[in-house]
Amino acid sequence: MSYIAVIGAGSWGTTLACLLAEKGYDVSLWVHEKALADTLYETRVNTIYLPDTVIPESIRVTNNIEDALKRARYVLNAVPSQYVRDVFSEGSHYMLEEAVIVSLSKGIERGTHLTVSSILKELSNHPVAVLSGPSFAKEVIRKLPTAVTLAIEDRNSGYILQEVFNMNNFRVYTHDDIIGVEIGGALKNVMAIASGISDSLGLGNNARASLITRGLAEIKRLGVALGAQERTFSGLSGIGDLVLTCTSLLSRNYTVGVRLGEGLKIKDILEQSKSVAEGITTAESSYELARKFGVDMPIVEQVYDVIYNDKDPLQAVRSLLERSLKTEFYR
Repeated sequence: MSYIAVIGAGSWGTTLACLLAEKGYDVSLWVHEKALADTLYETRVNTIYLPDTVIPESIRVTNNIEDALKRARYVLNAVPSQYVRDVFSEGSHYMLEEAVIVSLSKGIERGTHLTVSSILKELSNHPVAVLSGPSFAKEVIRKLPTAVTLAIEDRNSGYILQEVFNMNNFRVYTHDDIIGVEIGGALKNVMAIASGISDSLGLGNNARASLITRGLAEIKRLGVALGAQERTFSGLSGIGDLVLTCTSLLSRNYTVGVRLGEGLKIKDILEQSKSVAEGITTAESSYELARKFGVDMPIVEQVYDVIYNDKDPLQAVRSLLERSLKTEFYR
């Protein structure tokens, strides 16, 4: 069965829907906003999230989640992490018994501190895989070379999904560490905010490189505390995704950091943005997880204070630099 349902028509969901349809799969694209669904259906252009791309006529665009899911062998979750529970609480009732979910979302749920795969497993009995890595949608849709990681517990299912998603210029590697891949994908957004702040303040390349390196150390510490494999963070979903999002204005989270460094308040930034920057809510969830598990995460703590306690970004930098001295590698 080659039916694929993409749930969520942001830039990433729309991109994969287009590429999979071009590969020959029968694809439906569920759009949450009725007005956007109507526009997509009539013009075949996602005017909000991917305005320069024509959506293939073969893709069935729908605002009806039952219609999107009822025939799908593979279900791609491209819904922002904070909305996954609401969408799949309803959607899971319409899924085929043999359906496999592949999650594209990168975040940690507020309150529960669950990763997206954990939410999906809680809501259904379906196998869940995670696709993550350094992959800006605007470059993938242009078919620029990209490599990502697909994490799933069952090795044989992983080989099948690897073939489904692997395309020219889009190389897919398999892995079995779902929690590690998700923590890397979620926490890199918090570090991208820190990197944007640093660059906005004019702190230089040395500072950015230090933030990326020490940020990776924090991500690794939390991931291992949650049961992840340490080696995962040296891969595409770890350092690969981290470097990408910490160094480019194509990153929504990096852009949020730049604006915070310029003196804007988070409320104003959110009002001006059409898309979701997952690092804003993940900063809160990861800060709380660090305290819960006793993990030292000073960068996360400072990003949290800037966003939620209105701390001056430059003072946050000083707080990091004035910490007590330590050895570089410790447990």
